[in-house]
Amino acid sequence: MTVHAAGLGRHYEDFVVGDVYQHPLGRTISEADNTWFTLLTMNTNQNHFNAHFAERAPVGKIIVNSGLTVAIVLGLSVIDVSQNALMNLGWDEIRLTHPVFVGDTVYAESVVLEKRESKSRPYAGIVTCRTRGLNQDGDEIMSWRRTVMVYRRDAPHDKGYFPRAKDGPLTP
Repeated sequence: MTVHAAGLGRHYEDFVVGDVYQHPLGRTISEADNTWFTLLTMNTNQNHFNAHFAERAPVGKIIVNSGLTVAIVLGLSVIDVSQNALMNLGWDEIRLTHPVFVGDTVYAESVVLEKRESKSRPYAGIVTCRTRGLNQDGDEIMSWRRTVMVYRRDAPHDKGYFPRAKDGPLTP
């Protein structure tokens, strides 16, 4: 029997400049998602939660809160870019290029722009990617550059965290 230790994502050595990751999940945004996020973050712009008000705006309907869309695109990219990161170092050049509406499905992809070993942490490296979000029609809805510090494959910090069962190993 082989036990596959808990783990997911890429380590510093796995990144190659120029590689593109089409992140595997998509996320359809519901009215509840948008309303809850808007109220939770105290965003009082009525274009995000008042259909009657939004009908009078140039687009004529509720626009999804851009903070929610940024959070979803970021989340979609974690599995490939920062699952094994110990910290985000920065976001730059954030662009919101197309409105997002309730019912849109959001996807994300990232390209590796740069990588270098960390000078202060020998167990990690620094990776910079350009990430963009796409809607179901292939329209780019947003983009940014993000720099993360990612564990190297031999770093001890992200290993051995799964608890050992008190009653022994799982058997068939």
